[in-house]
Amino acid sequence: MAHVSNLFLAVEHRKPMRAVDRAIALADRGFEGCIHGRQGSKRQLLLVDSETLTEFQLAPGVVRENVTTAGLNMSELKPGQRLVIGSAVLEVTIPCEPCFQMDDIRIGLREALKNRRGVLCRVIEGGQIACGDAIEMSGAAKASPRVGGAR
Repeated sequence: MAHVSNLFLAVEHRKPMRAVDRAIALADRGFEGCIHGRQGSKRQLLLVDSETLTEFQLAPGVVRENVTTAGLNMSELKPGQRLVIGSAVLEVTIPCEPCFQMDDIRIGLREALKNRRGVLCRVIEGGQIACGDAIEMSGAAKASPRVGGAR
């Protein structure tokens, strides 16, 4: 069963992510205390699977994800798909395209992670998410209103 293996908050720009055991997802915002959470943004939380990190010999949190998952096939997730994690509900918005910061980790990583850097989500219903929580898909993907904003 898919589950949360790690959780991270960005507390400062371009600084290492802070690992936490649990986080509060705020509706239409992101994680409490994370500088990337913005109301109305389609980039409120980034989910990356541990299998991809292992394949590329990357430590959890290094590609700046908020949630590291285990057993969740990111390529099966589609925009509008809802995920129940802990007491929160997330909606998949878009795939996360690797940015220039990936080449700061390792030259060529940006290109290597193309279509593999996970998915961005927005928080539909706030709640607590903890390491070890199951990740369940909730219903079929539905069209979601287009939201603006950038991370």
